[in-house]
Amino acid sequence: MVATPRNAVVILLDSLNRHMLGAYGGTEFATPNLDAFARTAVRFDNHHTGSLPCMPARHDILCGALDFLWRPWGSVEIWEDAITYELHKAGVVSQLVSDHPHLFETGGENYHVDFTAWAYERGHEGDPWKTRPDPSWAGAPIFGRDHMPYHDSRGWFRDESDFPGPRTMTAAARWIEDNAGWHDRFFLFIDEFDPHEPFDTPEPWASMYDPDYEGPPMIWPPYMQGAVEKGVLSPAAARRLRASYGAKLSMIDHWLGRVLAAIEDKGLAEDTLVMVCTDHGHYLGEKDIWGKPGVPIYNTLGHIPLMIRHPGIAPGACDALTTSVDLFATLADLFGVQVRQRTHGRSLLPLLRGEVGSVRDHLLTGVWGREVHLVTPEWKYARAAAGANAPLSMMSNRWSTMPTHLIDRHVALPPPDHRAFLDRMPGSDIPVIHQPYGAGDPLPFWARTRSSGHYLFDRTSDPGEVRNLAGGAQEAEAARRLSQALKAIDAPESQFVRLGLD
Repeated sequence: MVATPRNAVVILLDSLNRHMLGAYGGTEFATPNLDAFARTAVRFDNHHTGSLPCMPARHDILCGALDFLWRPWGSVEIWEDAITYELHKAGVVSQLVSDHPHLFETGGENYHVDFTAWAYERGHEGDPWKTRPDPSWAGAPIFGRDHMPYHDSRGWFRDESDFPGPRTMTAAARWIEDNAGWHDRFFLFIDEFDPHEPFDTPEPWASMYDPDYEGPPMIWPPYMQGAVEKGVLSPAAARRLRASYGAKLSMIDHWLGRVLAAIEDKGLAEDTLVMVCTDHGHYLGEKDIWGKPGVPIYNTLGHIPLMIRHPGIAPGACDALTTSVDLFATLADLFGVQVRQRTHGRSLLPLLRGEVGSVRDHLLTGVWGREVHLVTPEWKYARAAAGANAPLSMMSNRWSTMPTHLIDRHVALPPPDHRAFLDRMPGSDIPVIHQPYGAGDPLPFWARTRSSGHYLFDRTSDPGEVRNLAGGAQEAEAARRLSQALKAIDAPESQFVRLGLD
């Protein structure tokens, strides 16, 4: 029988596109360290998102519970604990190393506080690190965004090692080097914001994949569908934007090598589970979609990479259906802990050990207030609102959402009003504020999109998701399965009414 590893290292690379990794057949960009790691690990080929986008995905991983059906974006709630709380009680040392700004701003509260220790490398994306820019940085087109704090920070990066991603990987490698052998058991979580935008890198990376480009830096994707068709991006700018993502992917792959080398050099590979994962992918022109706009979750965004190296288990590939909450369940199983909240994941350790062939027959994924998706081994069904995007319910006691440096907090999330009432979260006796939203109400930020309808795709015959089967005979069965899946986790009644489900 394979021994259970003593430690775990989880490396989350934000916005990591599965189809661009060499380990998954990608040839467009170089990812040698990720590919080398994959050759030592089990590569999960049918892994998908759960709650979206950034912070909801981290809630899946650190708290183990889907939350996109109850709220749009937020912190650890008072009825639940992150896994690190129970790890502390069990004597497991936990360390967070991150440059992810959302963990340290409104809407990201409490994820880091139960780590034994945490380190935050400053200056990425929306991190308000500097109060004035260094004039050596001329800036870049930001496509409708307000002023980005990154433009104040960027000029202070004097060379490659000063960029947040390289600093994060260096700090993580140093933690491994300094702490190997000191702790009986440890959990290291490296939450790396690269290759998320801004897709900004120094040379030689910046021009690696588009050396002939002449124009302003293309590092901020517009969040929209049809950017090239509508003339927001010229073909040259679109090529450069995609190449800039590739440059950042290759750069962070390079610095990831330091972490992987430290694990080997310190002799930790024999008793440490190492997991490489992401929160979601990123549209870079597929279907002329850019960023993460309000469209159904196509494979580019939702079919994501996962690689796990378990000591004593041979590398290979696994086609079992898995999702983000399963990462939490795997870590809880590994360390022998349980949390008090109801969770939705399935441990992947039995899959890794060859004890079972599958752990689930479906999964749910989506963004609060938008389409709800059911994914099975055979098909994907995206169900939109049946009419007006109402009623909706938000259930939270931490009334915070979405980074408020980007949009006024009372616009991003209208405060509770006279219709709010106390309710119970499924699986909890703790009262929670339940705020209904009706037709015509201003909605929290992420729900302010107009759906283009229902979508049903055959995952076997149509991996490119071009033939929408919704409206045909198969949709009735898909809707029935979706309704069952929502009932199984006690989704709010408002979701059934909004989606037109029984």
